[in-house]
Amino acid sequence: MECSEKRVGNNDTKEALLALSVKPPDETIYRKILQNWDMVAKPLDGMGRFEALTARIGAILGTWEPDISKKAVIIMCADNGIVAEGVSQSGQEVTAAVAAQMAKNASSVGKMASLIGVDTIPIDIGINTEENIPGVLNKKIRCGTRNFRKEPAMTEDETIRAIFTGIQLVSECKEKGYRLLATGEMGIGNTTTSSAIVTAMLKCDVKEVTGRGAGLDDEKLLHKQQVIAEAIEKYALFGAEPLRILETVGGFDIAGLAGVCIGGGLFHIPIMLDGVISMAAALIAEKIVPGTVQYLLASHKGKEPAVERLVNALKLEPVIDGKMALGEGTGAVMMFPLLDIALHIYQSRTTFVDMQLQQYERYV
Repeated sequence: MECSEKRVGNNDTKEALLALSVKPPDETIYRKILQNWDMVAKPLDGMGRFEALTARIGAILGTWEPDISKKAVIIMCADNGIVAEGVSQSGQEVTAAVAAQMAKNASSVGKMASLIGVDTIPIDIGINTEENIPGVLNKKIRCGTRNFRKEPAMTEDETIRAIFTGIQLVSECKEKGYRLLATGEMGIGNTTTSSAIVTAMLKCDVKEVTGRGAGLDDEKLLHKQQVIAEAIEKYALFGAEPLRILETVGGFDIAGLAGVCIGGGLFHIPIMLDGVISMAAALIAEKIVPGTVQYLLASHKGKEPAVERLVNALKLEPVIDGKMALGEGTGAVMMFPLLDIALHIYQSRTTFVDMQLQQYERYV
């Protein structure tokens, strides 16, 4: 099924994409926030990783008193042609059905987000339907990708337009006052596409990074791994440039999320990554626009085997280790209230001076 194509802008070209650059977050603000944490009446580093996380958020936003009260999760929804090869338990019809529930905040991520006052922004960037889904923002590039076992999943032009869609969404969110964004996705077959990207990008054994997705049995898992391995060899993807890897075995959701990551760097908005699909997108984004990773935060360590390799490659430290594999942005959204709590302690800090106590000193 072909969909009418939409252009995001006049400058969404490969040349424009590769010319993008990001400046590092403000290191002075980062150090100032850590110094402020040391003045809080608690043991040094008592809030653990949350001290560095809040410092990074402040450095990205450009303030040592960061406000992240307005938050959203951007959920890229798209179908993947590789599903035709039997790599998933479900068919493509599930993607549209779940996206419709997301629009009503009736899916898992919507229920989580509603509970804590976070907005959800579901995007149709490539669902395999011509219908407009009420409540889902239509940014469709095409009705799903092609079957990469037979041909590249996307054209270069489609891939670049998907990336710029994500960049544009971050720009729009900043204009609306959002101060922290999370990445989410929905697309049957996207653990196959993300595993293929990781295999090619990190030049590793497909079996090391390809898991069961929504619950494949041993036979189906082996088939999934073989499909990916065949594609890597067929298209000679070991050592290929990141953009070619993405267009060959990726998906519109991953390309769009790569754009969200890049947009975080361009517009100085911290991006909270979800699981393996988001991290695969982050790896692509960092390779296309170096420095992007400085604007990314890792929420949780999911159970897909590629996660371990991804966090090492990105040099990120997930906070939650719950062995989740729900997707949709749920792990990222679960991090939001933890950050709110940490920032509440920081912003309403009781100091050693307030308690008339001697402050701890750092010796190392």
